Amino acid sequence: MSQRSSKIIKTVAMVAAATMAAVLPANATATAGEPLTHVRIDAHFDLSAGQMPENIALSRDGSALVTFAASRQVAEVAPGGATRILATLPPPADGGVRTPVLGFPLATGVVRAPGGAVYVLYATGTADLTGLWRLAPGKSPQRVAALPAEGLPNGLALDRRSRQLYITDSVLGTVWTVPTSGGTPTAWSTAPELASTGFLGANGAKVHGGALWVTNLDKGTLLRIPIRSGNRAGVPQVKASGMVGIDDFTFTGRGDEALAALNAPNKVVRIQPDGTTSTVLDSEDGLQNPTSVALRGKDVYVLSAAYTTATDPNLLRARLSGHR
Repeated sequence: MSQRSSKIIKTVAMVAAATMAAVLPANATATAGEPLTHVRIDAHFDLSAGQMPENIALSRDGSALVTFAASRQVAEVAPGGATRILATLPPPADGGVRTPVLGFPLATGVVRAPGGAVYVLYATGTADLTGLWRLAPGKSPQRVAALPAEGLPNGLALDRRSRQLYITDSVLGTVWTVPTSGGTPTAWSTAPELASTGFLGANGAKVHGGALWVTNLDKGTLLRIPIRSGNRAGVPQVKASGMVGIDDFTFTGRGDEALAALNAPNKVVRIQPDGTTSTVLDSEDGLQNPTSVALRGKDVYVLSAAYTTATDPNLLRARLSGHR
């Protein structure tokens, strides 16, 4: 393992251990009804190269776009696990030591927009690089929206109808919005429910059912924020709680039911519309600090970054049973 990757792992582990309880949520039950089947590891990544997968966006051909946090890269993972680096974001001049909370530069949220453009978030602690970047075929990565250097942009969601992007800031407790064309972001919500309690607050984000849904890693909550006319934010509603360490998530297609990654607890949980949760995957299935969950049809994709386990960052796949 490289000295840089080792330092990053130690930094994340120390901060996480000091600020986050890596425990099973109080209202979570054991795996119930085997909602996931055919569980297997589809790809193993190179920890020594900083390949700690943070976020995922699926393509129609079964491949996946993945951000590697520590190596500042966006990669394409083909069915079967072959990995191809698409872009590497430029390093900050100071090495990223001023990146809030973590102290290293990292690529975070990623989405693919209609037309093929890829958007990725980058946190560096510097004003010249922190923000929203766009990747277009045959072109170098381009920053299209600057974000505060003192923040940590993390989750990224696209409203395909309005072509608005929503960006969570885990340090500033803010959701920003900006059109896919880029420009100056607007602070869409600064509700107290988004704030951290010392580590990372607002995290994963998805547009679903006329609202932006956001997780809060420190508080262990899943929030629903209505999208009002004129792209105004409504009042956040806590839809589920007791999930300290919750990272990114996806909806299953069964109403408001969701699957969510719990990073330090090393679990994926199913969240029912009434807020109850059950564990559907854990370390015995191969999880190593899961960061992101995605779904296409019946196929479930789960990334593990190995931030604190320092073992086998990977892409796990499974089938969602009973899914129509």
